[in-house]
Amino acid sequence: MSDDYLSKPLSFDPVSESPAASSRQKTSSPISPYLNYDPRFLQSAQPEFIFPEGASKQRGRFELAFSQIGSSVMVGATIGGMAGLYNGIKATSLANQTGKLRRTQLLNHVMKQGSATANTLGTIAVMYSGFGVLMQWARGEDDEINTVLAGTTTGLLYKSTAGLRKCAIGGGVGFTLAALYCLWGISQGRSSKFNDYKQFM
Repeated sequence: MSDDYLSKPLSFDPVSESPAASSRQKTSSPISPYLNYDPRFLQSAQPEFIFPEGASKQRGRFELAFSQIGSSVMVGATIGGMAGLYNGIKATSLANQTGKLRRTQLLNHVMKQGSATANTLGTIAVMYSGFGVLMQWARGEDDEINTVLAGTTTGLLYKSTAGLRKCAIGGGVGFTLAALYCLWGISQGRSSKFNDYKQFM
């Protein structure tokens, strides 16, 4: 009995074991000697993701809202924790505290200021994301106008309980930050409308 079958790839298709099938395989395309498949099937030029017809190929404001809120909370916790550590070191040094008492006070400062800053930035991110989603739903499109309106209304609402003057200042700060962000995006070439306008001109 010959041992040629040991050098052949394993196949569960009885048709492929016939001489005619093996000759067709040799003439048509090379077969992988390890897994017995045609490697041309893995070299497809089709896109990796399939989008519905007319759908945007980037995430919308609602999808981005979750990452924006989470990132804002983490950044707020980091900044607040560092500021709390700095203030705690100063306060414990002035009070001449040492040992376990000083470590406890440092932890209190870090946790208290870190959580407060995280809550503040998280609340602002929730407001901004909510207004952005509402603007996109009301206007039917997502552009820089939604960003500026969402930033302005976020500043107005956040400072609405502090009086009319501070409310206006909050709206101005929100408008300025949103406008700077939009200008930075346009300078990076990420504005589709601005690119379309340049092509039209």
